[in-house]
Amino acid sequence: MEIYIRPLKEEDSFISFRWRNDPEIWALTGNKPNKIITPEIELEWIKNILSRVNEKRFAICIKETNEYIGNVQLTDITNENAQFHIFIGEKAFHGKGIGTKATRLILEYAFAVLKLKQVYLKVKQENVAAIKSYKKCEFKFKEIVNGELLLICYKESYFESSNR
Repeated sequence: MEIYIRPLKEEDSFISFRWRNDPEIWALTGNKPNKIITPEIELEWIKNILSRVNEKRFAICIKETNEYIGNVQLTDITNENAQFHIFIGEKAFHGKGIGTKATRLILEYAFAVLKLKQVYLKVKQENVAAIKSYKKCEFKFKEIVNGELLLICYKESYFESSNR
């Protein structure tokens, strides 16, 4: 299944608010909402995050249908690194390798366009499927921080890999 990423747009809030209210999607993340998210709340949130200069947020879309199915982003961007986040909101697309494909696309952007040296992420140890995907994309274990694994992908390792 072919995918692409595009910049997140305000109108995406009318889809993504549903994902924010699905506890299954947030079971393995650290950023689940603490209240019911309405379309209006989601729109305000997206407006706010799109104005941040040290973040790049993208929608994950299916190429054949242009369906918006999840988000992938870089936050806390500096001259050398950024933190990576991803989720597939449409559960029908879980387990199909889309997360790995979207991760590769954002890493290409991080290293080729933003010229970063490394991208890091934190993941719960029980999120086995995500960890497997990250390893395919050349993320390496660094340490455990507050019960989560800290993984880092270095630009040199990524471009030297035959897994791309």
